[in-house]
Amino acid sequence: MTELTILMPCLNEAETLATCITKARGFLDRSGVDGEIVIADNGSTDGSQAIATALGARVVPVSRRGYGAALLAGTEAAKGRFIIVGDSDDSYDFSRLDGFVAELRKGADLVVGNRFKGGIVPGAMPKLHQYFGNPLLTFITRALFQTPIRDIHCGLRGYRRDKMIGLKLTTLKMEHLTEMAIKATLAGWNIVEVPTTLSPDGRSRAPHLKSWSDGWLNLKFTLTLAPFMLFLWPGIALLAFGLPAVAALMFGPITAGGVTFGIGTLIFAATAAITGFQLLWFHVLARSFSVRFGVLPTSARFERLKQKLTVDGACKAGAAL
Repeated sequence: MTELTILMPCLNEAETLATCITKARGFLDRSGVDGEIVIADNGSTDGSQAIATALGARVVPVSRRGYGAALLAGTEAAKGRFIIVGDSDDSYDFSRLDGFVAELRKGADLVVGNRFKGGIVPGAMPKLHQYFGNPLLTFITRALFQTPIRDIHCGLRGYRRDKMIGLKLTTLKMEHLTEMAIKATLAGWNIVEVPTTLSPDGRSRAPHLKSWSDGWLNLKFTLTLAPFMLFLWPGIALLAFGLPAVAALMFGPITAGGVTFGIGTLIFAATAAITGFQLLWFHVLARSFSVRFGVLPTSARFERLKQKLTVDGACKAGAAL
């Protein structure tokens, strides 16, 4: 096994692929790192495979479409103990990977580039992404999972191959990097960031990334991974307020300290109780979905709870209420 695999997902990148491979080869030669260059090709039709082969890179055909699918297949096929992945559009400089290798050698499990610290060259990132999309999605992810990563969607990152395979990632599209960051955080990995410069890519065509659809895909996936923070704890809090208040006001208004709590308070408390109850069910549904598709681990207590929560039991409880 070699020390390092430089992995590039590729889909019709003939304009920039040679530049990326040449820079990566230059880094390996200059640094003396024992490494290989792997192109995870997602079905290119512009001759990208021939370019990669001619420059000494190893091409791994990936039949399943998607950015995540390419990374999964490339990671599985890699021979390196460490893997550094980056887009093959020449937006990242593969000749400057020293910081990533150094952190991996020091024991980091996941090394993520930070474009906001390293610098975003004018024109390299749409303003919508730079000032709204990336900061907002990163803020939500950090708030829900307490991850140390401050640039969740940076495409230049390094990791240990064995640990990444053991993480059992499942997503096949652009949300793959989000899944990687969240699951690595939940698993307690040693995660560090390296300042990274983002340059305008060298392609004449439009990028594969779609701002709104891919942004929504990442947000939806992030919320799916957070059934506790998003549904369970708010649901318990609303129930804890709503149920006692409803019970106290069911038989008439209550006056305390010169303030009368009447029908308005009762309606408000009932709404809180109903909303809290629905949030608890949303938690069960979201967590069941995540467990079913291997996104979140299950637990013995949760499996026992699911066995008790039947439609028949819910109908009986509803009739009693």
